[in-house]
Amino acid sequence: MRLLLVEDSVALADELTASLTRQGYAIDWLADGRDAAYQGAVEPYDLIILDLGLPGRSGLDVLQEWRLNGLATPVLILTARGSWSERVDGLKAGADDYLTKPFHPEELQLRIQGLLRRSKGLVNQSLLAVAGIQLDEERQCVVGADCTDIELTAAEFRLLRYFMLHAGQILSKGHLSDHLYDGESERDSNVIEVHVNHLRRKLGKCVIETRRGQGYRFAGNEAVA
Repeated sequence: MRLLLVEDSVALADELTASLTRQGYAIDWLADGRDAAYQGAVEPYDLIILDLGLPGRSGLDVLQEWRLNGLATPVLILTARGSWSERVDGLKAGADDYLTKPFHPEELQLRIQGLLRRSKGLVNQSLLAVAGIQLDEERQCVVGADCTDIELTAAEFRLLRYFMLHAGQILSKGHLSDHLYDGESERDSNVIEVHVNHLRRKLGKCVIETRRGQGYRFAGNEAVA
């Protein structure tokens, strides 16, 4: 999952980038509201974390522009402002959730998970469970039917989570690369194929279908039910 972090505090941005990267997210960081307004509108982000107090343009102005132009990407606001009216203004402008600074990194992690799941119609789950596969996002492993863990590499975890949140959709290698890597990473579509094959060996060859000339489709264990 590719996230845009818009935060002008370098220290906080570094801390959040490191933490979210460990959680398997690809992070692009911007510190200026003017840059965020453009990049958030043109890049394929799965979620945007937006500070309100930004140089260049306020986060509230940027959010209003995104929503006015039809951007539906979930937006989580970070703000140091304690006024309830400012939080209400953010929600009215189209924010999906907000956190007031200071906050605990685990709370941010859970809110991101919740927003991503709700955006795909998945709610009230302690584990990410789709089509007979259970993914423990905290431990980054699959929980097997006999309650034993199936270990995943970091890359396999990122890919499987994206497949599960887009179950049933046909996803091209290019699409997957756009959402699994940040804007600075080198992208090789052949690497996606390697990780897909590794997941098939661990979870079953029918869990991820190949659609020739189109890409891949996550079917889960329902494919062999």
